[in-house]
Amino acid sequence: MRVNASKRLLLVHAHPDDETINNGATMAKYAAEGVQVTLVTCTRGEEGEVLVESLANLASSKDDKLGEHREIELKNAMVHLGVRDFRFLGSPNKKWRDSGMIGTVQNERKDVFWQADLTEAAQELVKIILEVKPQVLITYDEFGGYGHPDHIKANQVAMLAAELASNQGWKINKIYWNTMPKSVIQMGIDKMKEVGSSFFGADSAEDLPFAKPDELVTSVIKAPDYVNQKLEAMKAHQTQIAIDGPFFALSNNLGLSVWADEYYTLVKGEKSKPYDESGREIDLFSGITL
Repeated sequence: MRVNASKRLLLVHAHPDDETINNGATMAKYAAEGVQVTLVTCTRGEEGEVLVESLANLASSKDDKLGEHREIELKNAMVHLGVRDFRFLGSPNKKWRDSGMIGTVQNERKDVFWQADLTEAAQELVKIILEVKPQVLITYDEFGGYGHPDHIKANQVAMLAAELASNQGWKINKIYWNTMPKSVIQMGIDKMKEVGSSFFGADSAEDLPFAKPDELVTSVIKAPDYVNQKLEAMKAHQTQIAIDGPFFALSNNLGLSVWADEYYTLVKGEKSKPYDESGREIDLFSGITL
């Protein structure tokens, strides 16, 4: 595949699997179109729950080898998405550890991402920005979607790095935050109820912190042709995403279309045509002069 170096997309995520759940179809679509897609993952997800019983020994409370295994899962997922440029923030010299949740013992460790010096971490990302020169950046909102400290820190690092890079010679044209509209989440919850199941035990989209008001959605990538790649990439993250869990149950009950649309809030740059019937951008590179 020939890379179209005139279009360059940078994504900043907290743990392996976050990129596929949030942006898998977007990444696969743009990669297939020849856009240079670069993924930066801030930690290796060492504190994640292990959903595969035969791999339970990898957990941080046992052999503490989950981070190494999730590196392999990420690599396999990127093969399915067609993304060749994926890196860990600070590699090879620095490795920030998964922070766990606020209030836990793990979160107080000095080597975790939450405890990292913000400017130091941002400067590591600046190096990548100046190398890749992306026009578009995708990361989380200031709440990290649902409040995980690593997601919040990833937002802080990405936003500061974009500012610092602008002062050092490269201005990112458009910055997007991942968004999950309440109407879409509610549709999923309702459909799951119909078949006697649930989506993370929620009765309403109001119960889920990552469900955002629809009016915050400025942009959407509609990529039905790349849903199968996204699902295969999700399966590659086997320790984190259960095939019989709520994510795949959504696919079974709503069809593949539930994963075809990925939603964003434009927080820097100008919203530009073309728009869909709801007035949302349908191309993250729209309006950018190449």
